[in-house]
Amino acid sequence: MIRKLLLAQMVLWCHGSLADEPRAPDAYSAQDTLAVGKEADADARDCLSTLVWTPQSFMVQVEDAVANRGDALIRFPSPVNSGDSINDRVAMEWYQARDKQSQPCRAPAVVVVHESGSGMTVGRLFARGLQQQGLHAFLLHMPYYGARRAGKKRPSASKLVTVIRQAVADVRRARDAVAALPVVDGSHVALQGTSLGGFVATTTASLDRGYQSVFIMLAGGRLYDVFQNGEKDAAQVRREFEQAGVTGEDLKALLWTVEPTRIAHRLDRNRTWLYSGKHDRVVPLANAIALSEAAGLDAVHHIKMSANHYSGIVYLPFILKHMSQRIPRNDRGQSDDSETTGQ
Repeated sequence: MIRKLLLAQMVLWCHGSLADEPRAPDAYSAQDTLAVGKEADADARDCLSTLVWTPQSFMVQVEDAVANRGDALIRFPSPVNSGDSINDRVAMEWYQARDKQSQPCRAPAVVVVHESGSGMTVGRLFARGLQQQGLHAFLLHMPYYGARRAGKKRPSASKLVTVIRQAVADVRRARDAVAALPVVDGSHVALQGTSLGGFVATTTASLDRGYQSVFIMLAGGRLYDVFQNGEKDAAQVRREFEQAGVTGEDLKALLWTVEPTRIAHRLDRNRTWLYSGKHDRVVPLANAIALSEAAGLDAVHHIKMSANHYSGIVYLPFILKHMSQRIPRNDRGQSDDSETTGQ
């Protein structure tokens, strides 16, 4: 009798330990759909040549989420090799669209590119807000952020351009990684980026027409001018460049390699929206206008808010609704872009 009880207890222990172990990740095959196409402008061709890679197949893994960080963690290899194995494995927090029974359901997706802060606070606000709008949201960790950061320090400002190049490639590949997931409606995958993430999103969306709609917040063009004249976040990066000995013409040449206005004319002006702060002193309105003009955006697609770089967050409910109305669902058609936007 005692022997039977001991055997029964051992079975319970074994079953309990197995239940406590993380489940094996689900894996899905994906394929890069990057298609840059022809470009008439020689300077734009030169810029594109530093950003593209040879399309290939890759695997997408769905792992258990970190507590309070979405419903799952998506991992896939970066198209760019930095030599850091942890950094080169892209991570995205998946905030799943759910039906009335709280089950994951088929819906369009938005890839969210966070701001420069290490906490990615604004990025998560967007991801959670888009989830509440009935969309799958994927918060992508840029290089050396979040799950891609082995130590406490990120690369110095002198390596910023290299990091942005990798981020651009990661964000473009993310579109194909997301579309490979079974509950995502891959016919419409949107892109959203804020501040630094907005610069990355702009350049990514300019590579090709991979993303069906693009939403850029608090970003602009003429990077050298932003870092020379912008305050707070921009000024901090400028000081880091100076400490690294990168100033003047050297800094201008470095930033020119990832200057958004060189290829912004490739954006789909009918499917791109730029949200700018009239009183932004980090990315001044003049720089936002430079990007808007390079992309050929009209007044409906360039929304100017009565806010600075930080108070613009109060417009989040409006922006989330505005985005949601411009992403088609199976149960409704596309909204009319000619409606008043409250500029």
